[in-house]
Amino acid sequence: MLFVKYVSDKYAGVPYAPISIPVGASFRDMAALKGKPDIGDQINKRILGPLAAANKLSDMPDFNDATKLGSGQEMVDRLTNLVAIFEDRRLDFPKNRADGDDILGDAYEYLMRHFATESGKSKGQFYTPAEVSRIMAQTIGIRDAKTTNATTVFDPTCGSGSEDEDEVGQLQPKGWKYQAQHRAGQEAT
Repeated sequence: MLFVKYVSDKYAGVPYAPISIPVGASFRDMAALKGKPDIGDQINKRILGPLAAANKLSDMPDFNDATKLGSGQEMVDRLTNLVAIFEDRRLDFPKNRADGDDILGDAYEYLMRHFATESGKSKGQFYTPAEVSRIMAQTIGIRDAKTTNATTVFDPTCGSGSEDEDEVGQLQPKGWKYQAQHRAGQEAT
């Protein structure tokens, strides 16, 4: 759903865009399905199907999967509420076109924060918040370390890799070339 929101906001109606958004298959069209009894099936057929066909995409999610989303009214409510979360003005991608911004990463953090708050838990139970990653990178002194293009950054519990990104971000002012970085990580499952 985040993908549909992002590409719709960024590319709908844009000529020669890298991703084609067919008429009737934008996030706005998805939002119009809120509350409909067949919302999951309609998202698959009217939004994801045309989007996948127009861009030769595969492995699209199934928004009509009762094992993951519930069935009947439970599915309708869950998908309607999920679409409503993505309608939040703070996820307004067309207004954020700055090069170098991690828009999807920011959206991920927003959603994780929302998920954690709704479940009564701390976001740190699900991932390392960016502010913690930045502090850890500063604490270990990576910016002042004597590094070369052969320096390796290793995170033994990398998850999505956001902490690794913050550590490498501390090295950018030193002139490390992105292609020359050696980074490694793993995650136990």
